[in-house]
Parts: sequence; C-alpha cells; structure tokens
Amino acid sequence: MLKDISFTVQKFKKTAIVGESGSGKSTLLKIIGGLVQPDTGEVLFENKHVDGPNEKLIPGHPQIAYLSQHFELRNNYRVEEILEYANKLSNKEAKTLYEICDISQLLTRKTDQVSGGEKQRIAMARLLIGSPKLFLLDEPFSNLDMLHRNILKKVIRDMGEKLKITCVLVSHDPVDTLSWADEIIVLKDGQIIQQGTPEQIYRQPVNEYAAGLFGKYHVVSKEDITIKNRSKPVIKKQTIFVRPEAYTITDKKGKIPLPGKVQEVFFVGSAYEIEVLLNSGSVVTVRSDQGKYNKGDKVYVSLKKL
Repeated sequence: MLKDISFTVQKFKKTAIVGESGSGKSTLLKIIGGLVQPDTGEVLFENKHVDGPNEKLIPGHPQIAYLSQHFELRNNYRVEEILEYANKLSNKEAKTLYEICDISQLLTRKTDQVSGGEKQRIAMARLLIGSPKLFLLDEPFSNLDMLHRNILKKVIRDMGEKLKITCVLVSHDPVDTLSWADEIIVLKDGQIIQQGTPEQIYRQPVNEYAAGLFGKYHVVSKEDITIKNRSKPVIKKQTIFVRPEAYTITDKKGKIPLPGKVQEVFFVGSAYEIEVLLNSGSVVTVRSDQGKYNKGDKVYVSLKKL
C-alpha cells in the first residue's frame, strides 16, 4: 500500500523507482499511467488530471505509454506486420524509430524467431509508434542477459534523448539504474525514503536499507571516526555508509590505520574485492585494482576521503 507519495518528474528526464519486492514500485507506475485507481490523491500530467480505470471505460492515457514486464507479441506474424498495424508515423520517422530501438534487422523475422531481449525492444517500438510524451517501463531488465541488458539501456537512453520522451523506470535491480537515471526514488513499505541523483543515493544513503539496495557497504560510526582520526570528526551524521572503493589497503600504517588480516580475495573482472577481518572484529570489503594480497596477509585498511 502506498502512503503519502508525492514527487514531480521533470520533462525529458530519466527517473528510476527502486525498492525491495512489495515496496509498491509497480503499483505506483500503474497509478501514474492511469491503469490503477488511487484510493486518494491524484496524478497530474502536464497539469491535467489523469483519469483512473474508475473514471473512464478504457484505462490509460493517450500520451502515456506503459510497457509491462508481462508484455506479449502475437505469434506467427512478422515483426514489420505487428508494427505496421499500429503505425501512424511516416516511413522516415518509422525508420528512425526502428534504428533507435535496434530492431531494423529484425523486421522480416517472425516473432517466434527473435530472442527475449529483441522481443522487448519490438514491444517498445510498438508503443513508441503512438508518439507518447511519457514512457513507463516496468522491470525492463528482468530475465535479460548482460548483452541484451546493455543494449536495452542504450535504447532507453537514446529513446529519451532523440525522441524527446520523459522516462520513468521501475527496476528490481537498483544497480542497473545508476548509470542510466538522472534521478532515483527509493521506496520502502509504500513510502519514499530517499530521492536524489544516482551519486547522492549511492554515496549518501539515508539508512542501511537504501545502502544495501546498491551493493556492499560497511557501517562506520561517528565515534569510530573520532578515535581513528584522533581529532574532531568532519562528519555530522552519527553513522556513515562506506562503499568498498572508499577504502584502500596497504601493508603500512595509514592516516587512519585499521589493522586486520585478509580473509578472502575475489576477482570480479574490473577489480579485486578483498575481505579483511579487522582487529576490532568487523569485516570490511575493499575494492582494489591490485591482486597481490593473499589470504592470511596482515594489512592496514584506510579510508580515502570521507
């Protein structure tokens, strides 16, 4: 159940709504699109009321497109047939749209001859043919492999920039939204608990729930910082959430020495993640581009800049 939700989506901006399962993300998206009737309050699109299903015979708004995570394409049809059926664009405009959605090479195929990621881009193109001003995407990256996920991210980015469309996206994997969104809204139990730029949300989460949505972190108290620095802390918050890349690991005492022992070393592609058991008993994960550390090594962990 949503509670006291209020926010504004800026024109041509990309907004992501994230949160755990059951936090109200998809319901909120459907309310915005006029597909679910809110119990109280209203949705305004260009300062005009958006009717819900209790207020009009066919739910939805003509200038708001909604891509469900359960979209379907008709079987035994060529892709171009499905698109031509709904097409109101000129040939030139349609060609540009298909290029943006990266489906030009798929037009002559039948819908049972394309992959899941390709089907999703076809479904997007079919909605975009109606020239919406607002595009709502419900879990668009679900069940996609990394290749198709990256293609879809580019398509959605190009769609907003080249077609001048405002986009709102719901994702069950918040990390996917960091490189895409202009603004992120974090939901928990039907309420907005944080709203800001991707960098703000990632580096300055309001609590452990928000921090945990975007990856590993370590809680550092204000008192710990005071002791480690042996001076007045510059942090006003009682607790800060430190990401693995904010630590550095050395074999010498640093500016803020945290002695410990390496427990595990994991290669994650672009870096190494090193788990260090500190002498205090807590375990921190340090992200490093160096893999020279081994299990059992005695090291010192320092914070780069708070």
